[in-house]
Amino acid sequence: MAEVAELLEKLTPAGRRVLDVAAELFYAEGIHAVGVEAIAAGAGVTKKTLYACFGSKERLVTAYLVERDQRWREWVRNWVAERASGPRDELLAVFDALGAWMDRAGFRGCAFVNALAEMPEPDHPGRAVVIGQKRWMRDYFEELATLAEVAEPAQFADSALLLYEGATIVASADIPGAVEHARRTAEVLLAA
Repeated sequence: MAEVAELLEKLTPAGRRVLDVAAELFYAEGIHAVGVEAIAAGAGVTKKTLYACFGSKERLVTAYLVERDQRWREWVRNWVAERASGPRDELLAVFDALGAWMDRAGFRGCAFVNALAEMPEPDHPGRAVVIGQKRWMRDYFEELATLAEVAEPAQFADSALLLYEGATIVASADIPGAVEHARRTAEVLLAA
């Protein structure tokens, strides 16, 4: 993934447009449903330019996921830091951050779960990004649980991740209150 992170740092203006259009289309319509022709047209470049910037659609998908993961990590950490009033509150603020993210226009579920469903090949580099993102979330919960002096931070982190992911899936099915319910359940776990 270091190769893709380096690619993101060196994007040309055309490459930036390609990635921005691809990110919007991949999330809105699905990775397999969107062809490179549509991405190139939306970015105002040729397919040759798209391939010169990314090499392949697979690499473009991976860049999309890496950038989205970086953005989410920064956003959730900032949300928690700005709004939580202590270590235990930080754990619950992760759910509040998730709820706020979902309240944005155009929410279509977790981009990483959606992508994972479209990448069954175990060697697809984008799949490694998705798995890394989920591991980071679990580790972030454990980090916060350790700071909050939860008795068994690893076990709490496992449960919190299940609640977080479950809430994301249920909310994407337009079932109201999923994140709030997951937050309340995490609060019960903290009190135990």
